[in-house]
Amino acid sequence: MTATQTSHKNPFAQPSTLPYLLPPFEQIETAHYLPAFESGMAAHKAEIDAIVTNPEAPTWENTVEALERSGRELARVSAVFFNLQGTDSNEDMEAIAATIAPKLSAHADSTYLNAALYERVKNVEVPADSESQRLHEHLIRQFTRRGAELNDEQKATLGEINERLSVLTEKFNSNLNASTRQLAVSFDEHELAGLSDSRKQTARKDAQALGREGFVIPLDLPTVQAEQAELDVHEARVKLYEASQRRGANNAEVLIEMVQLRAHKAQLLGYDSHADYVIEEETAKTALAVRELLFDLAPAAATNARNEHKLLVEAAHGEVEGADWSYWASKVRSRDYSLDEDALSKYFPLNQVLVDGVFYAAKRLYGIDVVAREDLVGYHDDVQVWEVKDEDGTGIGLFLTDLYGRPTKRGGAWMSSFVDQSELLGTKPVVVNVMGISKPADGSEALLSLDSLTTLFHEFGHGLHGLLSQVRYPTFSGTNVPRDYVEFPSQINENWAFDPAILRNYARHVDTGELIPDELVEAISAARQFGQGFGTSEYLASAIIDLAWHSLSAEEAAQLTAADIEEFEARALAEAGLEVEHLAPRYRSNYFAHIFAGGYSAGYYSYLWAEALDADGFEWFKETGAAGEDSTDEATRAAGQRFRDLVLSRGGADDFTTAFENLRGRAKDVGPLLRRRGLAGAV
Repeated sequence: MTATQTSHKNPFAQPSTLPYLLPPFEQIETAHYLPAFESGMAAHKAEIDAIVTNPEAPTWENTVEALERSGRELARVSAVFFNLQGTDSNEDMEAIAATIAPKLSAHADSTYLNAALYERVKNVEVPADSESQRLHEHLIRQFTRRGAELNDEQKATLGEINERLSVLTEKFNSNLNASTRQLAVSFDEHELAGLSDSRKQTARKDAQALGREGFVIPLDLPTVQAEQAELDVHEARVKLYEASQRRGANNAEVLIEMVQLRAHKAQLLGYDSHADYVIEEETAKTALAVRELLFDLAPAAATNARNEHKLLVEAAHGEVEGADWSYWASKVRSRDYSLDEDALSKYFPLNQVLVDGVFYAAKRLYGIDVVAREDLVGYHDDVQVWEVKDEDGTGIGLFLTDLYGRPTKRGGAWMSSFVDQSELLGTKPVVVNVMGISKPADGSEALLSLDSLTTLFHEFGHGLHGLLSQVRYPTFSGTNVPRDYVEFPSQINENWAFDPAILRNYARHVDTGELIPDELVEAISAARQFGQGFGTSEYLASAIIDLAWHSLSAEEAAQLTAADIEEFEARALAEAGLEVEHLAPRYRSNYFAHIFAGGYSAGYYSYLWAEALDADGFEWFKETGAAGEDSTDEATRAAGQRFRDLVLSRGGADDFTTAFENLRGRAKDVGPLLRRRGLAGAV
C-alpha cells in the first residue's frame, strides 16, 4: 500500500488536535513511520517547488517565510521517530532509521542545492527588524555552506558524501545500541556487595527483561559506570569497566570512513578540515581557539588528576586501577569531607527534587508554574506530561519527563523537542527531558546521586531554553543555537541545585522529612572541588580526541585505517600533555556517540566553552543578590527575568556574544571557570 493510500489513516498526516499539538502517541504505530516520512518528504518537496515556480517576484513572505512554514508534516514524524529511536528502540526502528537516513539526506540536499531557490532567497527585500535581518544572513550562510555555489559535478559529489555519511551515522548508532544491550553485565548476587537492596532488585528485574538469570547492570554512555563507585568487589568493578570499553568494537571501520568523508567534504567546500568547517559557525569561531583552550588546560588537569590518584592509592593501601578510581574517590570523599553518598542520596528523592527543587527554582527565577497534566499521555508508561504556565496563568507549553532507564533506552540524558515555539507558525513548545535513572523494582522512590541530581537540573536548563523561547521564526527557536552556546543555559541551571534557597526547599530526608543539615551542605560544597582533576581530565581527553579526528586534512585522513584508532587516540593525548595512568577518556572513539552518532562532531569542546560562560554568568547572579546565602526573592526574580529576556527567550535570534555581554556588562572572564575546576594557575 502506498504512502498516499494510507495517509488518511496516518496520525502524522495532519496536525495533532491535542493541547499544544502534543503528538497523539496512543495512535502511533511503528508501521506509520515510513509512510509518514515518504509523505512528509513529498509534501515538503511540493512546497519548495511552489516557492521556486511562483511567477511573482521573490518577496520575504512568498519566499523566506514560505520556506520557514514548509516541511511541517516531515517535522512531525521526524520529531517523534528520532526521539523514540533513543528511548524505545527495537530492530524495526533501527531498520527504519537505516532506510530513511539516506533519503532524508538526499531530500535536504535537494533543498539546499536548489539553485533557483537560492536565487530567490538572495533577492528578497529583507524587513528592517533584527530577527529577519539575522535570518536572511543565516540562510545565505547555510545555502553556501551546504554547497549551493558548487558546480554540478561538485554538487553531485557532495550529495554522495552526505548520503553515505547519513548511512554511516545510523550504522554507528545501531551498532552501538546493539553492543550496549549485548554487553549489559551479568552478576551473581555476591558480586553486587555495596549496592542497596533496591538497586539489586532493579538489577534482577533488568536480567529478567533480557531473559537472563541472576542480576544485570545495563551500560550507560560514559566509560566509567555509576555503579563502579558503589561495588565493593574489585572484580565486579572490572567487569563493568571492561565491558563498557568493548562497546562499538564493530564501529572501527565505520568511524574511520566517517572521518575521511567529513575531511573530504570540508575540502570540497573550501575548508582545511572538518573542524574548521564546523567551528566557523560556533561562538569559538576557529579551531585554533578551541585547540588553545584545550591544550592550555590539559597539563594542569593531568597534574591534578595524578595528585588525586595518589590520595586514592593511600586510602586503598594498594594499587588503584581505572575500574577502581570512582570507588576509592567516594571513600576519600566520605573520609575527608564526612560525605556518605548513600546517606546523602536519602535527601534527594526524585519526585521531591523535581517538583520542590527543579520546578521551584524555575518559579523563583522566571515566575513560571509547572503542573501535572494527568489527562495527557506520553509515549511510555514512565513518561509524565506537565503544563508550563506563565506568571499570569497563560499557557507556555508542555514539558514531558522520561527519567527512568529501561533496556530499550540508549544511555545518557538529553532534551529534545516535539514542537518548536514560533510566532510565525503560531506554535507553542512541547519538549522532553530524558534520563536513565534506575527505577526501584520495589516501587520505592528513586534516590538521586549528586551526579543524577545535577543532570536533572542540567537537562531542565535545556528544557527552559525551549519552553521560554519567544521568537518569530522556527529556525531560531529554543535550542537552535551553536553547540558551544546551547550548553550555557543548561549549565547555568546546574548551579541552582546547590543554591542554599533552592537546596533547603527540596533536600528533605525520604523517611523522616528532616531538612538536610547544615554540616552536610557544607560537606557537599567542600567535596565538590575534590575529583575535579579526574573529571576535567576525562572530559578534556574526549574533547581532544574529537578535535584531533576532525582537524585532519583529507590527505591525512585517507592514510588511516581501523587498526590505527588506539594509537591515534594515544598520540593525540600525548601531544596535549594529557597522559594519566589508569584514567580513560570519558568516551573512546568506538562508542563516542556524541561525535559519530550525534551532532557534536568537532564540537565536544562546547561543554567547556559554555562552562566559561556559565561560571562567569553565575557570578553575575551572585553579584545581583539573586544567588547565595543572602539572596532575596525580589533580586532572584529580577535577575531571572533579565536572563530570560536576554538569553532564554531569544534562541538564535540575537548575536550570542552580544547577548552575554549585555547580561554581564562586559566580555566573558575565564577566571571563574579556572577557579571552579581547580586550574587557576593553568593559563
